[in-house]
Order: sequence, then C-alpha cells, then structure tokens
Amino acid sequence: MQYRKLGSSGLDVSSVCLGTMTWGVQNTQEDANQQIEYALSEGVNFIDTAEMYPVPPSESTYAKTEEIIGHWLAQNTTRRKDIVLASKIAGPGIDWIRGGENITPEGVIQALDNSLKRLQTDYIDLYQIHWPNRPIPHFSRQWPGFQDYASVNAEKEKSEMLAILHALDDCVKAGKIRHCGLSDETPWGVNHYLRLSEKYALPRMVSIQNEFSLLKWSDWPFLIENCLNEDVAYLP
Repeated sequence: MQYRKLGSSGLDVSSVCLGTMTWGVQNTQEDANQQIEYALSEGVNFIDTAEMYPVPPSESTYAKTEEIIGHWLAQNTTRRKDIVLASKIAGPGIDWIRGGENITPEGVIQALDNSLKRLQTDYIDLYQIHWPNRPIPHFSRQWPGFQDYASVNAEKEKSEMLAILHALDDCVKAGKIRHCGLSDETPWGVNHYLRLSEKYALPRMVSIQNEFSLLKWSDWPFLIENCLNEDVAYLP
C-alpha cells in the first residue's frame, strides 16, 4: 500500500480510502465488519463516512452508516488509533437533517456531537463540510447556465463561512476533531476558506472530496491545480 500526506495535516493516509456510503442499505453490519478487516489487512488506514449516509438518503436510514462503523469501533477500541476516520456534516436541503436549514455554528456542534455518539469515538480525524450553504455546480448541476451566481450574496456567504470556521475551531480546541476539510466545493470556496483561516488564525481546510471519474471531469484542471499549489488534498 502507498501512503500520502493528507494535505497540510501531516497525517499519512493510504492512497486507497474505504468508502462506506452503502452501509445500512446494500451492506449489513457483518458485511461492513468483513470489509473493514480486509481493508486494514491490506494496509488501508483511511475510512470515510458521513452523517447523511447511507445513499440513496432517506429519513428511515439516516446515519445508519456511522452507527455500523461505531459498532465495529466499540468492539475494537485498541485499533482506533490505527485508523484515520473521516465524516461529514450535511449541508442544507434535506428536510430530516436539522430541518433542511443552512449549516450554522450551532448546527456544527450538534451534528458533530451526534456523529461522535454514533461512531462511539471521542474524536474524528477529518471533519468535512459535505456541501456548502450556497448553490454549487455539483450533483449534475455543472452545465453552463444552470447556476445563477450573480444572484448569490457573496458577503453573506463569507460571513457564514467565517462563523462555521469559528465553530470548527471550538471543536478542534475541545479535542473532538483533529482536522477540517471540504466536500463538493469550488475553487472560490476553497480559496476563501483558506484566506479566512490565515486572517483569523482558524483551522485550515486540509482536503476536499469531490465527484471525479471518467464521466465527471469538471474539477480538472482548475481545482486540481489550486489544490496542488495550496497543499489541499484532493479526495476523488
């Protein structure tokens, strides 16, 4: 297994990450246990999940994936230190997750505490914003003319980003998370978070997890160049 630095975090993560977004729908607890054991035996030390999982999302299965991982962690407490565990706070738009409202500082604290309880761990190594409050060109919305960026209140978005960073900072200082990351973001979003972190001495976003495949190339080359030059890990 090859290992790489997770952006500016200093963490060494396997180049293959174990994704879990089907656990709780397609995969049972027993399936998950077997997959975790196999992944670890092959040198994988990076596991990614989210409060929204499993997918397709539904109110009846909400957060089942974190619960499944939590059951494994509770039975393997001595191995927690060997895993880089990543999870995510859901953004707006899903009614059964904090009423579908925007991410707020209070929402960050609530979501994180609930994830820690489900995961049965004291800390999350990488806590990611699953998608931002503003409209984004992801989830099949990247076609020209689909987004009306002129209608977005940029100053409001910047203010919300700063408030989110302050909440994440409180969580880092409390020992609940080690590092912060983004997901389904754009070069503008990444760079503004980086500027805020530098200006106010707040946690730096060390990674971004976006859709990327042979059929979804929209991050190449502009966001990729941005990530390389700013030392932000790109998690496809």
